[in-house]
Amino acid sequence: MNKKEHWKPGNMLYPIPAVMVSCGSVEKSNIITIAWAGTICSNPAMVSISIKKERYSYNIIKENKEFVINLVTKDLVRQTDFCGVRSGKDIDKFKEMKLTPIKGQKVNAPIIDQSPLNIECIVKEIIPLGSHDMFLAEVVNVTVDKRYMDDKGKFHLNKSDLIAYSHGEYFRLGEKLGKFGYSVKKKINRR
Repeated sequence: MNKKEHWKPGNMLYPIPAVMVSCGSVEKSNIITIAWAGTICSNPAMVSISIKKERYSYNIIKENKEFVINLVTKDLVRQTDFCGVRSGKDIDKFKEMKLTPIKGQKVNAPIIDQSPLNIECIVKEIIPLGSHDMFLAEVVNVTVDKRYMDDKGKFHLNKSDLIAYSHGEYFRLGEKLGKFGYSVKKKINRR
């Protein structure tokens, strides 16, 4: 039998995505790194991000009511970390990290051109929770990098070298272990 140790309550739901959230406008933008982002509804497509009120991006998103979630790859891990530990009050993170801001299709907030997938969001509700407020947002547009499209129009996001965040460290996603539903799929008898 494994021995278990009990800890005080804490957020230990790992691994999770680390994403760069862009906000503001192309002319005056910021990027905040967020590990507390998630899917909350499929119809309509909705996501959530949680931000401390003290963060520079908090008021930008609260006032503009929009943001973009930019997925992160192995090639963007340094930029992701930098944007999480430096404040946009002091520097232009796009310029400092040599990232390209492009105006979103449905929002004024910029997408990060180097990201393989950009999720444009409009805030529907802000829920105060304690140390963080949760921004519930509707997804109004998704932009994908054509490099990961095949000739049949299928998007291969997993070939983009996505990363995950776990307990203070960044990890590259690895080996495929199965496909949704594989555990109950009927096997075909071949003779």
